[in-house]
Amino acid sequence: MSVLEMKVPSPGESITEVEIAAWLVEDGDYVEKDQPIAEVDSDKATLELPAEESGIITLKAEEGDAVNVGEVVCLIDMSAAKPASDAPKAPATPKPEVKAAVKEAPKTATYATGTASPAAKKVLAEKGMDAAAVKGTGKDGRITKEDAVKAVPSMGTQPANGARGTERKKMSMLRRKVAERLVAVKSETAMLTTFNEVNMQPIFDLRTQYKEAFKAKHGVGLGFMSFFTLAVVRALEMYPDVNSMIDGDFQIKHDFQDISIAVSGPKGLMVPVIRNAEGLSFRGVESEVKRLALRARDGQITVDEMTGGTFTITNGGVFGSMLSTPIINPPQSGILGMHNIVNRPMAVNGEVVIQPIMYVALSYDHRIVDGRESVGFLVAVKEALENPVELLMNNNPTKALEM
Repeated sequence: MSVLEMKVPSPGESITEVEIAAWLVEDGDYVEKDQPIAEVDSDKATLELPAEESGIITLKAEEGDAVNVGEVVCLIDMSAAKPASDAPKAPATPKPEVKAAVKEAPKTATYATGTASPAAKKVLAEKGMDAAAVKGTGKDGRITKEDAVKAVPSMGTQPANGARGTERKKMSMLRRKVAERLVAVKSETAMLTTFNEVNMQPIFDLRTQYKEAFKAKHGVGLGFMSFFTLAVVRALEMYPDVNSMIDGDFQIKHDFQDISIAVSGPKGLMVPVIRNAEGLSFRGVESEVKRLALRARDGQITVDEMTGGTFTITNGGVFGSMLSTPIINPPQSGILGMHNIVNRPMAVNGEVVIQPIMYVALSYDHRIVDGRESVGFLVAVKEALENPVELLMNNNPTKALEM
């Protein structure tokens, strides 16, 4: 009998623990080599764990368990023969269920009925609840700690026919880590946000003129993200402090622009990175955005693809957000927030004209980025978006779009 011990591989540098998010097979199943057998959560990503060999699997960890890197999570019996897939299965003969009529004796109330245990009293006090509002399941109707934990405080008068369900679900390791980092940003950085508005009509005109031919030639759409990414790259070159980060007593400046893009995936918010965006064209940016978005959506994104960004772009506009203050993605020093596009009255050459307007927001770390740099950066982004032909395409849209 040859048994393989499958251990948790290291998903990335500095990660020492993962959590079993879900088993994709059951105990005793026959698995093929490289077949995904589990989803594991780290504090940076959700990854699939493939079977290292073929055989019968024995699970050694439960869903939700936190396991250390290098710890055994399952056994694979490689000597087991693969079951014949075409073997006829004997139909299961349903057994008649015999229910014994048991008459439950009426419960007699005692001094313990409705009385909370010391641990339950503490929990109820923290929730501001009265023991009389909780039904005890302990001996003689005593209220246990578990009863107190599950109890939900009243939120007004319950409707006569209204359903009131609640669900208690443990957050994934990735979500818990994101929550910790968001709280840390507020307490560990001097985050401020500055705002501006962008007239999107010039980009609308370019997309109307070129988007069909662009998609036919390159196989990707000409979206807004390429314009924003290249406008950000230009602004970062003009204001390098926004492209830097703090490391102890030192400021680290980068001569490259790795742009992180916030993508909503099935496991929550993912932030994959477009490497060396300063060397990409419109086609290059759109292709990379599509590739990373699909990998994030399918849960195939890796840790390496989400680390090392120098600046982040997030687009709350896809969900209808008009204005927000995006939170910095540490250790970066800045994040640009895009929002929805709304037709608004605007003064153009002395006349009021209806134009498609987007509000943009830049959140930055004031410890390293001064007001002049932050405002100048956002104005530079605005200028490039409102005059893309000159500032992003060198007055040659056909060449810039590789048409």
